[in-house]
Amino acid sequence: MIRVLLAEDQAMVREALAALLSLEGDIDVVAQVARGDEVVAAAQTHEVEVALLDIEMPGLTGIEAAGRLRKARPGIKIVVLTTFGRPGYLRRAMESGADAFLVKDAPASQLAEAIRRVLRGERVIDPTLAAAALAEGANPLTSRERDVLAAAADGSANADIGGRLHLSEGTVRNYLSAAIQKTGARNRTEAVRIAMEKGWL
Repeated sequence: MIRVLLAEDQAMVREALAALLSLEGDIDVVAQVARGDEVVAAAQTHEVEVALLDIEMPGLTGIEAAGRLRKARPGIKIVVLTTFGRPGYLRRAMESGADAFLVKDAPASQLAEAIRRVLRGERVIDPTLAAAALAEGANPLTSRERDVLAAAADGSANADIGGRLHLSEGTVRNYLSAAIQKTGARNRTEAVRIAMEKGWL
C-alpha cells in the first residue's frame, strides 16, 4: 500500500479526496492535516511515501511546505494541487522540490495515477498548466523584489516595510520601483495584483 499524507485546509474537499483515493486498492491515506506548518511533522510521524499538498493553506503555503518537506525528508514524493492555474505557481512548485503539479478538479483516478507515477520516479505536470507556464516565461522578479512586494500588499508604508525586512526606506523604494517596472504596472497596488495573478508571489 502507498502511504499518503493529504494536506488541504478545506475539510469537505480533504475528506472527499481521502475517500476517493481510499477506493483505489493500492493507496492508503494515513494522515490528514489542514495547515501547511503541520506537514513535516505529520509526514515524519506517519512515515508517508507521498505528500499531496494544496497550494493555498494557512501556516505555510503548499509551495513553502514542499520546500521544508524536501529538506526534512528528501525521499518523500511531493504532489502539489492547485485550484488556480497560475503559471508562476508551477515554476515555484518545481523549484521547491515538487514531483508533480496538478489541478485539484482533476478526476481522482488521474490523481491516483500521478501518485503511482511519482513513486516510479516520473515528473507529472498538468499539460494545460505546463503550456501556460512556458508561454508566460520566467518570473522576472528577484526574491528580494518579491519579498518587498509581498510586504507592500497590505498597504504598508515604505518605512514599515523596511523595518520588517531590515532594509532602508530608500532600498524599499528602489525594489518597489523595479517590481512596478517589471510587472508593467502603474503603481505598487497594481504590481501586487499582477504578481499574484501570475503566481509570482
